[in-house]
Amino acid sequence: MKILIVGNGYFGNRCAQYWPDALILPSKVKTKEEIDSVLDHYRPDAVFNAAGVTGKPNVDWCETNQATTMMGNTVLPIMLATACQERNIYFLHIGSGCVFYGDSSSPFGWHEDDFANPSAVYTRCKYAADLALTTLPNVGIGRIRMPIDHLPNDRNLIDKLSRYPKIIDVENSVTVVEDMVKAFRGLLDKKAAGVFHVVNPGTIRHREIIAMYEEIVDPTHTNEWINEDELVALGLASKKRSNNIMQSNNLEAIGISMRPIKEALRDTLEKYAQNLKKIRS
Repeated sequence: MKILIVGNGYFGNRCAQYWPDALILPSKVKTKEEIDSVLDHYRPDAVFNAAGVTGKPNVDWCETNQATTMMGNTVLPIMLATACQERNIYFLHIGSGCVFYGDSSSPFGWHEDDFANPSAVYTRCKYAADLALTTLPNVGIGRIRMPIDHLPNDRNLIDKLSRYPKIIDVENSVTVVEDMVKAFRGLLDKKAAGVFHVVNPGTIRHREIIAMYEEIVDPTHTNEWINEDELVALGLASKKRSNNIMQSNNLEAIGISMRPIKEALRDTLEKYAQNLKKIRS
C-alpha cells in the first residue's frame, strides 16, 4: 500500500518511522488545487491526515486565532477528503477525543456515535470536521487522547505532566503512541470507514502517571496537586480542559486491539527512561 501522509509534524513523523511504504508530503497544502495536484502526482492508495493546528504553547492560543484554527482543523480535512473522494482514495483523519467534556450518560464512557459537547475553539473546529467527514464513505476518523510516548517530546503527556509545577488529578482515557501507530496502520490496511476511538483500554489518573514516573524515571520529581477549578482561577488555562472516558467498540469490532493502559504505560515509561538517558549522555 502506498500511503501519503499530510502533516510533517509529531504524529506524521512518528507514523512514518513505522510505515516503510509511507511518504510524508514535504510541503503544506492550503487550496483544493494544490491538493488535487499532489494527489495526481503521488497517486497514493490512502491518505493519512496528520496535519492540524493545536497552538503554541497550547490550545489556549486557538481561542484568539479562530480563523487559523478553523482553516487547519476544519477546512483542510474537508478539502482533503473531498479530493480523495473524487479519486476513490481512502482517507484517514486524526480526530480528537477532546471533543467530549465530562461524563457520558453511559457508565462505560463516550461511544463513537455520541454527539460531542465541545466548548473551546480547538475542539469545536475538530468536531466540525468530524460532523462533515462522517457523511462521506471511504473515510475513517481516529480520535486520540493525551498521547503518551516513549520518546521525549513537547506533545508527549509524560513531558507535559513532569514539567508542570501544579497538576490536576483527573481520570481519563489516553493513547499510547506505539499502540496508536499500529492501530492507525490497521485502519489503513482495512480501509475502515467511520469513527474509531484510538485509546488504550481502561483509564488512568494523573496521580497514577506521576507515581509511575517517579518510580521508573525520576524519584526526585515533585509537584503540587490542585483541583480543576483552580486551573483556570490561577491563570494556568483560559478554559477548562476536556477530561473524559471513551469506549473503543468500533476498533474492537474490526479486530484491532490496543494494550491495557496500565500495562502499556509501564512499558512506555521504561523505554522513556532509557531514551532520556541516551539523550542526556
